[in-house]
Amino acid sequence: MAARDPAMTIRVPIRSDADLSWVRQQVRRRAAELAFGLVQQTKLVTAASELARNTLVYGGGGHMEITSLGHDGTDGLCLSFVDDGPGIRDVRLAMTDGYTTGDGLGLGLSGARRLVDEFTIDTEPGRGTAVTVITWAADLPVAERAVR
Repeated sequence: MAARDPAMTIRVPIRSDADLSWVRQQVRRRAAELAFGLVQQTKLVTAASELARNTLVYGGGGHMEITSLGHDGTDGLCLSFVDDGPGIRDVRLAMTDGYTTGDGLGLGLSGARRLVDEFTIDTEPGRGTAVTVITWAADLPVAERAVR
């Protein structure tokens, strides 16, 4: 199990389009501090951008928490996107490429899942949604990646 460092957690509000830029900047900064490679930084920032936009557009706003992780000498980042919106009625359908309840392409959730090492959705209609992703500074073999 990965050790979380609560002292290394920052919370970023997601209430407007301007906050989406701030989310991207914070994720890139933290990933660079942990010596993530440029490709890993880009993947994580892209996933964060998609999830932050979903938090704003579909969840009505919320926040992101960035937490530093460590496991067996490898650094990682955990990003949690939380909203109090309507929740997701059918997670399996929402994770399908091309499915959307809005005007987008329907690639946000499924695309974000492919860009990170671990991906978890906790949602219930009427209760909101929390999406948590983890990326490690070292590439993990596909067999060690977790999707829940």
